[in-house]
Amino acid sequence: MTEDARFEDGGERPLNLGALDAEDLQVISSLVQDAVLPVTEIRWQAGRRRLGLLLNRVRWEDVEAAKKRGRPVERVQSLLVIDNVLGVASQGVDRSDKDMILQVLAVSFEPGADADGAVVLTLAGDGALQAKVEALEVSLRDVTRPYVAPSRKLPDHGA
Repeated sequence: MTEDARFEDGGERPLNLGALDAEDLQVISSLVQDAVLPVTEIRWQAGRRRLGLLLNRVRWEDVEAAKKRGRPVERVQSLLVIDNVLGVASQGVDRSDKDMILQVLAVSFEPGADADGAVVLTLAGDGALQAKVEALEVSLRDVTRPYVAPSRKLPDHGA
């Protein structure tokens, strides 16, 4: 008998996840919610048909353990990569403003006629990035050790 992975199974190990359908992408979206990145950490490699973003994400998979142990919330730098990209568009993202910091709210997939569609990163402040893709293939990989978030607390959603 096989069993699905659980959040708790991640433990202290770095994440390395992939999404090939919209359901998988929801998991990645929940893990990158509230991630921040400078606009300078977005790379569109047209020849490789790849869009990469170096995010500073909240370690949502560790939040409950942190609360239990009374330690601060951690972030980790992660690479979010979208493959099979045919084109990229943005709204509310000024690439010339090198000091601009973006905050990811969600990642979603808008299906097209066949396997194609668009991966949409919804950003705080009415911003968005859209990657037109031939097929859905997204990966999320932690690339640094976790560090204490400067605020030492979870993002405030006004709740």
